[in-house]
Amino acid sequence: MTRLWCAQAWVEGDWASGVLLEADAQGYWERITVGVSAPDDDTPRLACVIPGLVNAHSHAFQRTMASLTERLVSDRPGDDFWGWRERMYQVALRIGPAELEIAAEWLYREMLQAGFTQVCEFHYLHRDQGGKAYADSAELSMALVRAAERAGIGLTLLPTLYMHRGFGQSGLHETQRRFACTPDDVLGWHARIQAEAQTSGRTQLLNAGVALHSLRAVDGDAIRTVAQGLGHSPLHIHVAEQTREVEDCVQHLGQRPVEWLLDQVGLDARWNLVHATHTFPHELAGIARSGAAVVLCPTTEANLGDGFFDFPCALEQGVNWSIGTDSHVNRHPALELQWLEYGQRLQLRQRNLAARHAHAASTAAVLFEGALKGGSAACGQVLGGFRVGQRADAVALETESAPLLGVPSDHRLDAWVMGQPCLPAKSVWVAGKQCDIHPNEALRETWQTQTKSLWG
Repeated sequence: MTRLWCAQAWVEGDWASGVLLEADAQGYWERITVGVSAPDDDTPRLACVIPGLVNAHSHAFQRTMASLTERLVSDRPGDDFWGWRERMYQVALRIGPAELEIAAEWLYREMLQAGFTQVCEFHYLHRDQGGKAYADSAELSMALVRAAERAGIGLTLLPTLYMHRGFGQSGLHETQRRFACTPDDVLGWHARIQAEAQTSGRTQLLNAGVALHSLRAVDGDAIRTVAQGLGHSPLHIHVAEQTREVEDCVQHLGQRPVEWLLDQVGLDARWNLVHATHTFPHELAGIARSGAAVVLCPTTEANLGDGFFDFPCALEQGVNWSIGTDSHVNRHPALELQWLEYGQRLQLRQRNLAARHAHAASTAAVLFEGALKGGSAACGQVLGGFRVGQRADAVALETESAPLLGVPSDHRLDAWVMGQPCLPAKSVWVAGKQCDIHPNEALRETWQTQTKSLWG
């Protein structure tokens, strides 16, 4: 059993004092007692503790190119998402299983340091560099599983269906050759990962769903096949990230992406619509009615010039949502939440919009609680915070560090979410076990060497 005593902990949407957290042997909270003195034993005493959050959208291999696409390419007069995508393909064609495993472990330890305790890996690298199947078709998936296990983070692996190069264009481009797969492939990989979790006794840390890359990459029949064969596991899809994508969808399918999914497929609580940047109020209302959710990645959406998601409308409609770091230009949940709020402030020239549209007092609380609730739905694990039956994840904050030093105790969440710089965790527990959140020297050296080699 794990026991933690917290002078202050975020419980049920507010700060509580004198909180004793007790987990069972399986790694779930068994008792949570508020208003008690610290035990007179070796129970760790922590100053300020928050639940771990879910990173609901990750492409681990893209960590190798973070910050390396910030210069104009000489033969392109401008730059946009589609230009960035071509540079991303360069890395996708180079990285092998060993390199992916190193990159993922490095990234996952960064996530733990920041306060993420679970990651949803939207994984579409399946074949070798030449486009041929590995002897073990799950070779790259298993590299991610090993990386997450070594880091200590929870992993929801989402093997991703990718079949076509674009709307009305069957088959993949040569630069997309590593993504090729079928509905049977992704459902088979899903079953394999679920079986791996069961046989290893790690179901509280490892599970699987499936992802559909996008409507431009997967046709309607394939979408229905996967949805019908998946069971109750999470189902993710990129949708409406770019205006060009929306326009092409209307031209080829006769409806906007979210409209088409609502009308032609039918959404439910398994579905997580990643980005959903360019959605109208009636589409957000439809998402809310269906029980589906959206996954927002504000720093990547800003970095790629995607546009602004209508967050105030989503809050008013009661849309469930979570956050992800996507291409990993940022790896800290607080910065994602800041950008989510600040983007709206820049657009609307108002303040504390999340609090206003959620009819609450604290912007930070609305953002944190929304990410906590939506993250649990996105990953398919019980990660609802400090409540009995939820997974025993906890993040201890360093109250003596500059961002929190001198901040009144009831404003610490405001300082953690909205302050600068983004504060690293002091210590982290996942499923009741304390993680070693810092990479060792061997991992540091390997990471530095391989990043240089991947970029030439």
